[in-house]
Amino acid sequence: MNAASPLTPHPSPVITIDGPSASGKGTVAERVAAALGLHFLDSGALYRLTALSAMQHRVALTDEASVAALASALPAEFREGAVWLAGQDVTEAIRAEAVGEGASKVAALPAVREALLARQRAYCQPPGLVADGRDMGTVVFPDAVAKVFLTASAGARAQRRYKQLIDKGISANLPALVVDMEARDARDTQRSVAPLKPAPDALLLDTTEMDIESSVQAVLDHYHNRIAAN
Repeated sequence: MNAASPLTPHPSPVITIDGPSASGKGTVAERVAAALGLHFLDSGALYRLTALSAMQHRVALTDEASVAALASALPAEFREGAVWLAGQDVTEAIRAEAVGEGASKVAALPAVREALLARQRAYCQPPGLVADGRDMGTVVFPDAVAKVFLTASAGARAQRRYKQLIDKGISANLPALVVDMEARDARDTQRSVAPLKPAPDALLLDTTEMDIESSVQAVLDHYHNRIAAN
C-alpha cells in the first residue's frame, strides 16, 4: 500500500471520528462505515496492539526506542471480524483495562506515533475510509472530507465502560473507572505530540444524552452535508 500524503487530497473520501475513551467513537465509526460501504480503521487498536506486544516482550512502556521498534514491525492483522497479533486472536485481550492504559502511555511517545503514522494512512483505499481515534482529523488525515469529534462527560463514559465490563463478567468499580477516565483524558490532552483535541473544522458532537443510532445519524448527516457543499 502507498501511504497518502497529508498535503494532497486522498484518492478516496475519508471520514474521521475522534474523541476520548468510551465516547462511542469506535461503535459509531464502524456503523457509519457499514452504512456507507467504506473501510473502517480502529486506530486505537494499533496502539493497544503495540502496548500488548510490549507487555508480551517484557519491554517497558517508557522505553521509547524499543516500543517504537515493536510498533514499526507489528505482526498485526484485522480479518474475520477479529484482531490478530502474530497469528493469535487478541480481540478480547486488547480490550483489557491494563492494555488500554498501556496504549494511552505508548501513544504519548513521539517515535511510536511516527512508526504507526504511515501504517494508518495506508488504510485509505477505495472506496473510502472511516477512521476513528484521537488524532485522525488533526494529524493522520488532516484533509478528510468530514471530521467529527465525539465527547461525553467522564461520568457517562465511565458508566458505559462499567456496563461493558459487567456484561463480559468482569468485575469493575465505577468510581475507580471515573478516576481512570479522567487521568487518561489528562494524559491524552496534555501530551506534547498529537494531543487529543478537535480539528478546527470538526463537528463537535456531545453524546452524553445520545444513543448510538442518533450519533450515527448525526455523523451521516454531517458527511452528506459536507459532500453537498463540495
